[in-house]
Amino acid sequence: KVRRGYARNYLLPRGKAYEVTPGALRKLDALKQKRAEREVRELNEAEELARRIGKTRLVFTLETGETGKAFGSVTAQDIVNRLKNELGAEIDRHKIVLERPIKDTGEHEVAIRLHHDVTAQLVFQVKSAEEPKPEPVSAATEEPKKRRFFRRQKEDKKETK
Repeated sequence: KVRRGYARNYLLPRGKAYEVTPGALRKLDALKQKRAEREVRELNEAEELARRIGKTRLVFTLETGETGKAFGSVTAQDIVNRLKNELGAEIDRHKIVLERPIKDTGEHEVAIRLHHDVTAQLVFQVKSAEEPKPEPVSAATEEPKKRRFFRRQKEDKKETK
């Protein structure tokens, strides 16, 4: 309830408020009912999509160097594109909870907020395009180089004495 002048001069002309009439109340009830039906439908769709995402296993391959360091990364956009191809589901990349792009190989789990009440867990594998080459065994068993520079200085000092 507001003052009459405020309603007549500001709220009603701008469509920010309506007069309380039986017709306006019926219209408001119909809008509330449509909204409740839409929210239930969206919740059911989100739960179904969460089940489908939970069953899906994705595999990403990254280019890696000789030491196994990844040159690329798996981003939220990569995950969205792969889910679109696999499931045909449109998901906003901002709904994927990913702190930073993934550069590590192995199995990863990411949360996807589909609805404010529904969160799906996606498990995916990141593999290397090339397996990292093991370092030669002979290099590990080789003796470290001796530091001769300092010894030369000590030997020179001994000779001068």
